[in-house]
Amino acid sequence: MADLKAFADQLVGLTVKEVNELAEILKEEHGIEPAAAAAPVMVAGAAGGGEEAAEKDSFDVILKSPGGAKLAIVKLVKELTGLGLKEAKELVDGAPKAIKEGVAKDEAEGLKKQLEEAGAEVELK
Repeated sequence: MADLKAFADQLVGLTVKEVNELAEILKEEHGIEPAAAAAPVMVAGAAGGGEEAAEKDSFDVILKSPGGAKLAIVKLVKELTGLGLKEAKELVDGAPKAIKEGVAKDEAEGLKKQLEEAGAEVELK
């Protein structure tokens, strides 16, 4: 158990650059896609401080308000996230909530555009 805790502490302490290198190693040598490394990137970014904030490469898509077309937003959230209808409705009802976390800038902007076109109020963090 102590070995796993030490390993977890090492993962949490990684910089963004080290997480990217780890993701590359996992992909090339073990066939594991880097999407599995998204959680450590978010943790490392939160623990890292100022230098990672300047070169931010992952964003959270936050639904601030569903607007007037709530049903359309629920359907769109369901489609964009792969959640079930009940989970998507709960997410929209609980706004402000994160729709997706730790996504690339291009994907985050695309999600924001789709949600805003449907009438939602969205923020990127």
